[in-house]
Amino acid sequence: MEINKIYNENCMDTMAKMPDGFIDSTITSPPYGNLRDYMGGFSFEVCDFEDIAKELYRVTTPGGTAIWVVADETKDFCESLVSFEQAIYFCKVCGFNLLDTMIYHKSNYAPAYPNLRRYASTFEYMFVFSKGRPKTFNPIQHEKATLSTKQRIGKYRMRDGSFVVKNMVVDTGRTTKDAENVWTICPTKSKDAGNHPAVSPEQLVRDHILSWTNKGELIYDPFMGSGTTGKMAVLSGRNFIGSEISKDYCILAEKRIADAIIK
Repeated sequence: MEINKIYNENCMDTMAKMPDGFIDSTITSPPYGNLRDYMGGFSFEVCDFEDIAKELYRVTTPGGTAIWVVADETKDFCESLVSFEQAIYFCKVCGFNLLDTMIYHKSNYAPAYPNLRRYASTFEYMFVFSKGRPKTFNPIQHEKATLSTKQRIGKYRMRDGSFVVKNMVVDTGRTTKDAENVWTICPTKSKDAGNHPAVSPEQLVRDHILSWTNKGELIYDPFMGSGTTGKMAVLSGRNFIGSEISKDYCILAEKRIADAIIK
């Protein structure tokens, strides 16, 4: 099948064309709950999530990853728990490992409605699933506030409750440190994203691409939407395949990706 292409069809039809172990990483944010209105009245509830999850496992290469960015809809003052149900299904039924439960923390957010009787929601889950032991990890780097070369003495609690004292030498020569698993990102909509109601932040997608894949590898987005995964893949030297059932969103995504290549 062709790569660097968006298929205007249901993702199940696209994955049916893929051989086993075809994709290095999936990076997507499915249209969860009824939080957004999509062209054509599309709703994720009409899709068979279980079949999608099973197919994602089949088409993922051993050591590959699937990044599933989700949040729970709130009804009757309670969260739906769908995100957790999906994470459990990925692991207990499909065979993925839950490598990390990461958090996308939104640095600017709307206040909660007064009648919700709860704090404003400022984050989404980023479940990082792996097919076996992950084959790639390129941690995002942050600058260190200070450099230290001294020995550090640390206490570590053992399973029986006792403590063991260990000496640890802080690495020398490094000016950066690995990022943590909570990413604070401003959810600013890209100017080229048109009228799509749920555009993934480019920084979030790019950092996942850089973390879990190497140049030349293949990334899939079963819900391509406005095309952010494809755009950031080509800008990062990776290949992509996307599925999108809306023709209008396909046109939007293709233009964003083409413009990014030209620039």
